[in-house]
Amino acid sequence: AVSSRALFNLVEEQRIYEEQGVEKYVEYQQNNENVILKPGPAFYFVKALEQVNARLLELYPDDEERFDIVLMTNNHAQVGVRLINSINHYGLTIERFCMTGGESPIGYLTAYLTNLYLSADSDKVQEAIEAGIASATMFTGNKDVVYSDTQLRVAFDGDAVIFSDESEQIFKEQGLDRFFEHEKLHENKPLAQGPLKGFLEDLGKLQKKFYAKNERLNCPIRTYLVTARSAASSGARVLKTLRSWGLEIDEALFLAGAPKGPILVKIHPHIFFDDQMFHIEGAQQLGTIAAHVPYGIAQKYQKST
Repeated sequence: AVSSRALFNLVEEQRIYEEQGVEKYVEYQQNNENVILKPGPAFYFVKALEQVNARLLELYPDDEERFDIVLMTNNHAQVGVRLINSINHYGLTIERFCMTGGESPIGYLTAYLTNLYLSADSDKVQEAIEAGIASATMFTGNKDVVYSDTQLRVAFDGDAVIFSDESEQIFKEQGLDRFFEHEKLHENKPLAQGPLKGFLEDLGKLQKKFYAKNERLNCPIRTYLVTARSAASSGARVLKTLRSWGLEIDEALFLAGAPKGPILVKIHPHIFFDDQMFHIEGAQQLGTIAAHVPYGIAQKYQKST
């Protein structure tokens, strides 16, 4: 599920809504319904999902296990024509719309069996996370980047994203040495799951459909773990946890506290998930589209600074 402000650039429209109110906003959208909206932060990710769908359809014409994209927005229905025109202009296949007329769309996410919700509204994302739905707030990269149109690339932070924030709590509250000690001691105990584990599982399930057709080297999905953990002192537990879940990650990058931005520039992911705004901002500055997952102890520390 993706919000209209994540899919398209609606910065000017949002300004009108905030400064002049809902009636002027609706009027503006209706007067400009033939003006095509520019891509927003989730646009290239959605396009990449559709490329994967096209490949799956070629290999499995009778199988419906593909990405199903829902436009989930609290816009009023009167704004729908401009959204439809823009979606058709770009050739996107988004058949499901949920327009809630000012009400929060979060209640509908469960009804749509949502595996991932992307929005530009951090309050809605927080609400969805609290409802147990994998969610993230989208941020546009500050530079123009060319994205792969043949391979969906998804980069994940580890703690408080794929995994729980159990280890991060120890690091924040007791320091780095105690964290290393704890991870060494619990190396063979799998970490608990975090909010995005299910989405990584979904990607893995679809990857296996390509592998089954001998398409491993030509798979249109590639996953990356980009973590501030150090490989030598705390990496084994991460890799053993993924193995215990039966999950493969294509590339694991242990940065030992180094900035993530320069590595992400090399990867060019369509989306990068992290729980800390510090890493989101660093990625953004170098052009990566980043998605903030408001989960775990890091949120407490961010709010207090």
